[in-house]
Amino acid sequence: MKSFTIEEIKIGDKAETKKCFNETDVLDFARISTDFNPAHVDKAYAEKTIFKKQIVHGMLVGSLFSSLFGVQLPGLGSIYTKQSLKFTKPVYFGDEITATVIVKELITDKNRVVFDCVAKNQNNDVVIIGEAEIMPPRRV
Repeated sequence: MKSFTIEEIKIGDKAETKKCFNETDVLDFARISTDFNPAHVDKAYAEKTIFKKQIVHGMLVGSLFSSLFGVQLPGLGSIYTKQSLKFTKPVYFGDEITATVIVKELITDKNRVVFDCVAKNQNNDVVIIGEAEIMPPRRV
């Protein structure tokens, strides 16, 4: 795992991860989060919604950002302090999502890094946009 302090991070630095979401992911997330909204877990119900089929929980897709911050940038020792998310398109079973975070601002005196967050599907459609604030590890 990587670990970057605020002194090692520059505006424009970025990290990326990809994941293809499936029904097992959604059912596991429903069990863990207790979010059994039928739009996610009930095929017959979902077919009657505006989406016409089951959708992946937005927060499950958004959790890809957490993995980037904790493992890649800033990495090990980082603390998540703030996150905003806007869900712009649904994510369906089988969609491959690419989550990207880009350093937008360094708040050196408070040891905070502000990131733009974007998730896109395999068609390059934006499915989530947001902003996060992370406290990177300090120099030891």
